[in-house]
Amino acid sequence: MPGTGSVEDWDAVLVGGGVMSATLGVLLAQVEPDRRVLVVERLDEAGCESSAAENNAGTGHAGLCEFNYTPRRPDGTVDPGAAVLIAEQFAASLVFWARLVERGELGPPGAFVRSVPHLGLGRGADGVAYLRARVEALRGHPLFADLEYSDDPDVLATWLPLVMAGRTEGEPMAATRAAQGTDVDFGVLTRQLLAALRARGGEVRLGTEVTSLRRRGGRWELAVRDRATGARRRLRTPYVFVGAGGGTLPLLQSARVPEVRRYGAFPISGRFLRTDRPELVAAHRGKVYGHAEPGAPAISVPHLDLRVVDGRESLLFGPFAAFSPRFLTRGRLGDLVRSVRPGNLPVLLASVRDNRALIAYLVRQVTARPSSRMAALRRFVPTAREEDWRLVDAGQRVQVLKETDGRGTLVGFGTEVVTSAGGSLAALLGASPGASTAVATVLDVLDAGSPGRRDEWGARLAELVPPPTPDELARARRVLGLAPVLAVGGAR
Repeated sequence: MPGTGSVEDWDAVLVGGGVMSATLGVLLAQVEPDRRVLVVERLDEAGCESSAAENNAGTGHAGLCEFNYTPRRPDGTVDPGAAVLIAEQFAASLVFWARLVERGELGPPGAFVRSVPHLGLGRGADGVAYLRARVEALRGHPLFADLEYSDDPDVLATWLPLVMAGRTEGEPMAATRAAQGTDVDFGVLTRQLLAALRARGGEVRLGTEVTSLRRRGGRWELAVRDRATGARRRLRTPYVFVGAGGGTLPLLQSARVPEVRRYGAFPISGRFLRTDRPELVAAHRGKVYGHAEPGAPAISVPHLDLRVVDGRESLLFGPFAAFSPRFLTRGRLGDLVRSVRPGNLPVLLASVRDNRALIAYLVRQVTARPSSRMAALRRFVPTAREEDWRLVDAGQRVQVLKETDGRGTLVGFGTEVVTSAGGSLAALLGASPGASTAVATVLDVLDAGSPGRRDEWGARLAELVPPPTPDELARARRVLGLAPVLAVGGAR
């Protein structure tokens, strides 16, 4: 095995210092206090790749406003299944964070989560009809109890003053609004969770890169390198979790994990238009999602978000796609080429064949002029001035490709849990909704990696992640200082 130096034994090694590893580490430390847990992160600070506030949508995805989670059926009705699932999973995250805050292990909560209303915007007769169908589909579910609907221009001007200013009459418009929406800084949350892990005896090593992963003698061996000193050592453990974002698939490929042989990956960079002008920020107090343009993929759903990063408020509009062959924001130019293997070449070719609309969209985005981006913004904010906005990068997303029913498909929804060697290795592939559903996803990881142990851990898990009933969720929101969920009765 490549690498020299000392050998260390650990009960669990978690690769990647993002919100997923941080959440898993805390849960492991709670259910098995004697287990020696190590988190390794290649950067000098945790939570700085996909979990970073600048690189993460920060919506606190709860299905309240994201139209790609409520697809329209052929008969015009809306399927609410994905939105309800995500709402339940985000509720579990809120309950978990609140329990840790109550125990004094996490906080202050205002540093990582705050109330920001979530709105959905429907334009034109078709958009308004869709929005009505969406409200009807979600009506009655307790997690959507405060979802309001209006097509009254005066109400819309109150909810969305920046969006409605300067519009000419004639185009039908409607909006939904959920006051229970949130803005989450997952970078800050990650660092708070890792601090909680350290307090329980876990260890976090920054600036430490995993250079190889192999299965030897029934255990996993990881060769790691200190990026500052160049020192190398080996880690030996019965359990490995790989939650390294875009770095996950290449590491699994190098470990020759058979379960990922037919997975492909394609990186897509994100960009946003951003403004920090106080008068514009003051005029838009929410996150509003619209419909993707005709022919554009679901991942391109435009949104105008109020964001709080390091205590500073700004507005971001996008996303606009860009391309880089890197799998991480600070990755290598050869990441994409090195990920192509004989086993996944067929799925890559099938994905090119079966996703021509997506490829055409990416080409248009990469070659787009600044004027076209401003035109897209002005469809949301008619009064937008170019001098008030600047283009910013917003991280890398690696879209997972696989073959489904003979077609190359992009895994655009959900995070896939991959397990190998009887559950001794677990990894996460995929992106959206990602961080918002971290707790539910990590519980799946625990189940996959320790079959049959859920009963043994049941009492401790129930204390930390009880079912998010309406009463439990209301309590969690109070602890976290969030707006309560008020039942207001759907469409008006």
